[in-house]
Amino acid sequence: MSFKPGMGFLPGSFIFRRGSYINVMNRPFCLALATSLFLAGCGEKSATTPAASTNSASTGNPLDAPGNYLKAIADGKQSAVKTVDVTSLKKAIELFNVDQGRNPKDLQELVEKKYMPQLPAAPFGSKLVYDANAGTVEVVKQ
Repeated sequence: MSFKPGMGFLPGSFIFRRGSYINVMNRPFCLALATSLFLAGCGEKSATTPAASTNSASTGNPLDAPGNYLKAIADGKQSAVKTVDVTSLKKAIELFNVDQGRNPKDLQELVEKKYMPQLPAAPFGSKLVYDANAGTVEVVKQ
């Protein structure tokens, strides 16, 4: 059956056009749904405050984003360098203790006895503090 101009159809019936169909009954429902969603979105905004930012150093200004990003990278790199330096020193102190039966009297003794090729440099603005009695080493700000 094909539809011709001026030919009526029953509500809820389908109109077929080039392989697709349109349900005539759903048009008013879809229009009412779209209108209600639009009106619901136009209501007053809630008075809640936005959640606190997880990055406390951020100012919230998009123009500051590149600077904040680079600062975070630099801080992370400095923290990683501190961790690696202290870890390698602790490992050398442990090896020295196992071989010699005592802790080194100072960090230079690790280099003299060939447990390390050289002492790592302390990050800028800090120094290495070694406790010979406990065999511990820390990075401390100056």
